[in-house]
Amino acid sequence: MTHVQSSALGYPRIGEKREWKKSLERFWKGNQTEEVLRTELKELRLKNLQKQKDLGLDWIPVGDFSYYDHVLDTAVMFGLIPERFKQKDQSLLQTYFDIARGNETAVASEMTKWFNTNYHYIVPEIDTEPKLLENRPLYYFNEAKDELGIIGKPVLLGPITFLKLAKGYEDFDAFLDHLVPLYIDVLKELAEAGAEWVQIDEPILCTTLEDKELAYFEKVYKKITREVPGLKLLLQTYFESIDYYEQVISLPVEGIGIDFIYDEGNHINALEKHGFPEGKTLAAGIIDGRNVWKNDLNHSLETIDTLRKHIKDEQLILQPSCSLLHVPVTTETEERLAPELKNALAFADQKIEEVALLKKGVNEGREAIASAIDKQQSTWKQFKQVTGRTNPIVQEELSAWSGKQPSRALPFSERQKLQEETFQLPLLPTTTIGSLPQTTDIRKARASFRKGEWTPEKYEAFIEERTAAWIHHQEALGLDVLVHGEFERNDMVEYFGEKLDGFTFTQFAWVQSYGSRCVKPPIIYGDVAWKAPMTIKESAFAQSLTNKPIKGMLTGPVTILNWSFVRNDIEPAKVTTQIALALKKELSALEENGIRMLQVDEPALREGLPLKKEKQQSYLDDAVYAFKLATSGVKNDTQVHTHMCYSEFGEIIDTIDQLDADVISIEAARSHGELIADFETFGYDKEIGLGVYDIHSPRIPSILEMEQSITRALKVLKARQFWVNPDCGLKTRTKEEVLPALNHMVEAAKNVRAKQTTVSKR
Repeated sequence: MTHVQSSALGYPRIGEKREWKKSLERFWKGNQTEEVLRTELKELRLKNLQKQKDLGLDWIPVGDFSYYDHVLDTAVMFGLIPERFKQKDQSLLQTYFDIARGNETAVASEMTKWFNTNYHYIVPEIDTEPKLLENRPLYYFNEAKDELGIIGKPVLLGPITFLKLAKGYEDFDAFLDHLVPLYIDVLKELAEAGAEWVQIDEPILCTTLEDKELAYFEKVYKKITREVPGLKLLLQTYFESIDYYEQVISLPVEGIGIDFIYDEGNHINALEKHGFPEGKTLAAGIIDGRNVWKNDLNHSLETIDTLRKHIKDEQLILQPSCSLLHVPVTTETEERLAPELKNALAFADQKIEEVALLKKGVNEGREAIASAIDKQQSTWKQFKQVTGRTNPIVQEELSAWSGKQPSRALPFSERQKLQEETFQLPLLPTTTIGSLPQTTDIRKARASFRKGEWTPEKYEAFIEERTAAWIHHQEALGLDVLVHGEFERNDMVEYFGEKLDGFTFTQFAWVQSYGSRCVKPPIIYGDVAWKAPMTIKESAFAQSLTNKPIKGMLTGPVTILNWSFVRNDIEPAKVTTQIALALKKELSALEENGIRMLQVDEPALREGLPLKKEKQQSYLDDAVYAFKLATSGVKNDTQVHTHMCYSEFGEIIDTIDQLDADVISIEAARSHGELIADFETFGYDKEIGLGVYDIHSPRIPSILEMEQSITRALKVLKARQFWVNPDCGLKTRTKEEVLPALNHMVEAAKNVRAKQTTVSKR
């Protein structure tokens, strides 16, 4: 009797209590050796593999683990190390970290978003011929086999997606021809070691491709299967549907992995219309790998029943829709959540359990999991009755705005004149993005307050003392526009979620964002509503200490949505509108308390951009609507700022303009100023700060380096438009790194300002 099987595409790297992060950071600080780092992370890696085995997976992914980023892993494996990092006196692992983080002499490689997620990857720079330096998948395959007796499913980023995500090559076809033989070498060694299946991730197939680009897949995979005939290749896609279903299922591979969660029903329709090849395996993503809600077992079983009408059981593997990298590890450690909320959640471990449960239901019949289905139905019934799921006041506000288009009272050209009179800033004003260093003592103080070990009065005095100290530092540096530092904030989304209705919070639900940076997204379970002022006290206190303007700092509606786990019973755009209405009230409260510069950050605006071009404009229109709704009520001489980071802004520059923010700051340091070229062809008339200082690297740029960045920007922007700032918030950096870097930034701005003034006088 044949059975369906189960698998996963990848598992969280970070550990239940972020053990991975802590080990990495000890190594980076010089507090442990590379040998200890490798030992600790091996222990964590093996624990993760054993857990997946115990949870009942048939095919366990190996090689999905990373020391920083899986795209960087692929680049280094194939010897694609930028020339500036080729040092002979250090280990390959140290070089790997230098590419990601930079060092004293070299700027880190660019970082950007992984498709439409909040995970960031390191953009491969191709300035050399590829060569195989190490077979990473083979190492991890042998480790799992030798240490645990697991014959795993090696995971490898596919050559076409890898190259599409890279930069620096002149001829895609030629470089692909150089790269594919190295993939073949990797796969041959895996076959010789006993691997049966290899998962090759090609998520680029879920984007909009041209016929020529689609033809690469036929060419590449025909060559690979011809050279490695004994190995089963699972071509894995995720995040959206495949537009080219017939062509993809006909590719010369043994299996196709398809997302049945975020495909909007397109894959079922394609399957019913075109069928599925006899003898091939379908790896069906029937569990949501990106959100945290429990799966609807009945709905999934219905989907599986539809699949089984077209393919045999031995052709079917059940799995999550994508790697579980994008969700927390387990709900087991969450002891403070209300039971009716906790019982509705499924993190990585629970999603694997759901896959195993569905496999059992298919192989043994629904009656074998009837009690689990009944329990789930009871859970959902209790969850729907949770207080706050529906808020009548919010519903009334939504109705009131239906059909209306929000906007500021005056156009930017007129607002700009009023704001110049109000703030009297110099040419090339200097500022920071918002957060300032959150040192160990700040984090300890926040923890002590949350545990009840500190009184509110003691904690508030501590925050005010730290705020006052940094107001002094900023004034001493000569910054023109100051920030209060956000020392009271744990996270730029979680902080606001804690003060709004409709959110709940976890203790250990961490998710990797970039490198060792982990975030703990709040969970939106009900209607979002403003309850009381969220930022007034700290901003007003900071403003009372200085005559220079203080920026009031808010996280924007689209970013709050994209960096939260969102309820899945209404459209995301409706949730974004609810958040925008709440922020609108907060902005009015800030204005009433004397804060006349208001920054509404949207670093994740592009992150949610659909992969299909035909869907993108609708999403961008919704994003513009939400931002303008949040900011439409402020006065004309109040200056609205926003901030975005680590995205291909050239693709959405028209949308950025439509936001109608008075000032926007955008990452430009890590991408080496490449964004500047976008402004050569787009007549952007508002004010803008292109980041001149990469805060994600410990490296301190020189004054000359920053001067060159400013001067380069002024080739396409008017000096009156340009602000000088870092490319992101400074919370992850130390005081010892930040003060000299900001000093260099201010001096660079002064030097260029003097040159501009001299030129204008001639």
